[in-house]
Amino acid sequence: QVHLVESGGGLVQAGGSLRLSCAASGSIFRIVESAWYRQAPGKERELVGTNDGDREEYADSVKGRFGISRDNAKNTVYLQMNSLKPEDTAVYYCTVLIELYSGSATWRYWGQGTQVTVSS
Repeated sequence: QVHLVESGGGLVQAGGSLRLSCAASGSIFRIVESAWYRQAPGKERELVGTNDGDREEYADSVKGRFGISRDNAKNTVYLQMNSLKPEDTAVYYCTVLIELYSGSATWRYWGQGTQVTVSS
């Protein structure tokens, strides 16, 4: 069983920064891919960015301001958010594609979500 626990959300003023963490626990061989999504009130969930270890891709709305990284030793992925804007206010969700053991199929897991509120 794999569990993801997100942390780091909160209230920040426009122009500020936050770093979200997503820690995976359980029987994990390696994280193949990580991604972050967000969902603002009344809007559909949207992809913020992905990181497969070799390549990073981001939504145009966050490109140049957000970055996804990971610590493989800790099985933790991060979303660094800089120059935050009020329109970045949303619940942020991490998702990881995990290989449970060498050569196994991969499984996707989701975090519980963490609220980010950016005040103007």
